[in-house]
Formats: sequence, C-alpha cells, structure tokens
Amino acid sequence: MAQLSLGLIETVGLAAAFEAADAAVKSANVALVGYELTRGDGMAVVKVQGEVGAVNAAVAAAAAAAAKINRVVSTRVIARPAAGIDALVVNAATVGATPAPPPPAPPAPPSPPVPPPAPPSEPTAAPAAAPAPAAPAVTPPAQPAPKPVAALTASPPVETPVALPLADPPPAPPLVDPPPAPPAGPLAAPPVPQPPRPTPPGPRPPVGKSGKPKNRRDA
Repeated sequence: MAQLSLGLIETVGLAAAFEAADAAVKSANVALVGYELTRGDGMAVVKVQGEVGAVNAAVAAAAAAAAKINRVVSTRVIARPAAGIDALVVNAATVGATPAPPPPAPPAPPSPPVPPPAPPSEPTAAPAAAPAPAAPAVTPPAQPAPKPVAALTASPPVETPVALPLADPPPAPPLVDPPPAPPAGPLAAPPVPQPPRPTPPGPRPPVGKSGKPKNRRDA
C-alpha cells in the first residue's frame, strides 16, 4: 500500500460521494477503497488508490461529476503515502473497504484425541450359584431270593380252654368261746416232760425165716 498513491474527494451529501466514486473508477485504473462519513455537516470522503497518474485523472473526473450534484469541498492526491497512514486509510469507519486480515493467531496445541463413547453397558446377570455336588449313587445290597415256602397243611383247630367259675371260699369256722379258767386254789405242779426213748444204734437185725430176729451174738 505504501507504493500506491492515495486520492481523496470530499463532497457534501452521500449522493455526490457515490457519483464521485463511480466517475473515478470508470475514468482511470484505480481501486476504490471506500467512503467515510465525517462528523457533522453531512460530508463524505471517497478514497481511491492506484498509480500516481491514474489517481490524478480519477480525482479530476470525480470532482467534475460530483459538482453537478452537490458541492465539492476539497480534493487531494498523496503520492506514495507513508506506512503509518495505512491505519487511517482503511479503518473501522471506512464503509465498503475490506479490512486487513488480523495477524494469524498462534496455532493451538493439538487436543488429545477424544475416545469414542463407550457403548451402553448391558445389565450383568448375577453369577449363577455353583451346582451342589451330586451325591454318590448308593447301590442297595442285593437281597437274597426268597425261599419257596411249602404249602402249609391244615392243622386241626385248637380248643380254647374255658375258664371255670371260681368256687366260693369255705365259710369261716364259728368262733368258740375259750374254756373257763379253773377255780382259784393251790397251784398245781406243771407236768414234767418225759425224755425220749433211746434207739439202739446200728441197723436193725435181719429177720429169720421163722420171723424172729437173729441175735448178732448167736451169728
């Protein structure tokens, strides 16, 4: 931008500014920067850029065209403006100008890769209880074959003894009154017991044919 010349056309009214911009672009090889409204009196400034000769021809044609509509306040051509003027030529108040791109921002650090979302977990079933160990099969002992039972012979019926009725107990003996006591008198002597008769020792002598016992001494 420092190598290009700057042309300014200041008019009263926005319509005169549009007519000046159109005439400047059509009459010479210049680039329209835009227009800027001044504060008060309804004045506007048209800005063009290009080579020095092209800018001079464009500004002259723009002033002649704008004067037919309204008053032209002033015109100016600046050949190769200084680098510090660039901020005044293109600013936030310039309408129609493409603002200079801001300096590129420093690259952001690469973000860590985002893991893919985990699939929804299915409800886990409770672990099945371990099956109880099967009891060992118990084989019943072999039962001996039953022996054939011989046919029972009919036995004669057994007579059941019939209980006889009990006999009545014998009547009790009649009570006998004790004998009367002897009359009182002199006391009688009690009887003296007799000693038992002695028995000869030894076996009895045998009996003879006559029936009389034999004497041991005679034998």
